[in-house]
Amino acid sequence: MTEFSDESPTHATAPSASAGIFRLPGVGERLDISGIRHLFRLTAEDTEGRFAIEEFTVPRNATGVLPHIHDAHDEYFYILDGQLTLWAGDAEVVADAGAVVAAPRGMPHGYRNNTEQPATALCLYTPAGYENYFRDVHAAIGRGEDISDDMLVQFRAKYATRPYPPG
Repeated sequence: MTEFSDESPTHATAPSASAGIFRLPGVGERLDISGIRHLFRLTAEDTEGRFAIEEFTVPRNATGVLPHIHDAHDEYFYILDGQLTLWAGDAEVVADAGAVVAAPRGMPHGYRNNTEQPATALCLYTPAGYENYFRDVHAAIGRGEDISDDMLVQFRAKYATRPYPPG
């Protein structure tokens, strides 16, 4: 019988053909960056690079992510709790729990929390790999580096992501 994992692996091995991955609530790779709590439930290491799932919490009245464009992966957001204002392409929507928003590669997008309550959502990355951007930022913070806009642009560029509008 397969059991649920209650450990938070830094890098897990990919599942075998005969076993899946089971994670209890709250288990995964945790990275806290600029007030946003990231919990990577599945990463490229878990899925052979196919996709990654991140659970993230945006504090009240906070800008989550400024507009940007991914050229190598798609993102899909599912609001679990609270409310996020998401911008994707030409549309801006206020998304309550249960809403889904797609931001395919090439589409400008971003999000913020305009409410007095934290908001929690899932983000599915396909293919996986963008979680490494967050690892890079987290490592730089751990080294005591000042996180500037220029540094973030450099980190994002490593993962085929650019600011929007350009410049």
